[in-house]
Amino acid sequence: MIAIFKRELKSYFTTPIGYVFMGVFLLMSGIFFSLMNLLQNDAEFTSVLNTIVFIFLFLVPILTMRTLSEEKKNKTEQLLLTSPLRVWDIVFGKFLASSVLFLITLLVTFIYPLIIKFNGYISPTEVLCTYIGFFLLGCSFISVGVFISSLTENQITSAIGTFGALLILWIMEWITQNIQSGVKSGIIFAVILIAIIVFIINLTVKNPYFSGIVGIIGLLIILVIYFIKKSFFEGFIASFLNWFSVLIRFDSFSGGVFDISSVVYYLSFIFVFLLLTVKSIDKKRWS
Repeated sequence: MIAIFKRELKSYFTTPIGYVFMGVFLLMSGIFFSLMNLLQNDAEFTSVLNTIVFIFLFLVPILTMRTLSEEKKNKTEQLLLTSPLRVWDIVFGKFLASSVLFLITLLVTFIYPLIIKFNGYISPTEVLCTYIGFFLLGCSFISVGVFISSLTENQITSAIGTFGALLILWIMEWITQNIQSGVKSGIIFAVILIAIIVFIINLTVKNPYFSGIVGIIGLLIILVIYFIKKSFFEGFIASFLNWFSVLIRFDSFSGGVFDISSVVYYLSFIFVFLLLTVKSIDKKRWS
């Protein structure tokens, strides 16, 4: 895993991708810092990080588009898969390299709150919490990009697919504000969720009996909730999408609150997408 991590991180600095990512990120954050803090004489730096979250939509696809698709295109994927390395080591090594490049870039922006600190007051706790949330949010998006990169050998397709997936996550908050669901649609949505969970479990453990038992238990839970508290399913779709939204989870961090549940959520989100990446590669490996 360490060898993959070193090779991947080195490749970012021997190709234009790493410099493009760092350059555009620092340029955009510098522009917004100048406009929102320096020119306005405003010490609220967290609003800058809140505002520049949108650049993930454009930069993460650039960062991750070659992660695994390039291996397929260059026919080096088979060499990796037949090496003593586990698939998980390959996937995690590549994800870690992208995340470390993002972290290095993010650390450079620490100069902005330091400038504010030398010229006025700034809350270190609030800034630190926002940075932690910002990093976790970025890593979550990177895990999505790595997964989509594993599905294709075309880097352009990988970048467009990642952009589309991140765009859906981006507009999820807007979608939840416009969804008015009744009990019936809430129950149907809950059943679909159970089906997705069963699919992921079956993909992971490859045991249809265990997956079936989980599915039956899920359906029984829905049935029990329906008879005990039918109103639970009213507005269930919006409530779930709000809970699932990676951007809404970031709100607590940007407010200076270190939310453990959101940290667990982000780590789980990353784990699930890396696991899907491993399963995607494993499926092709043995086919």
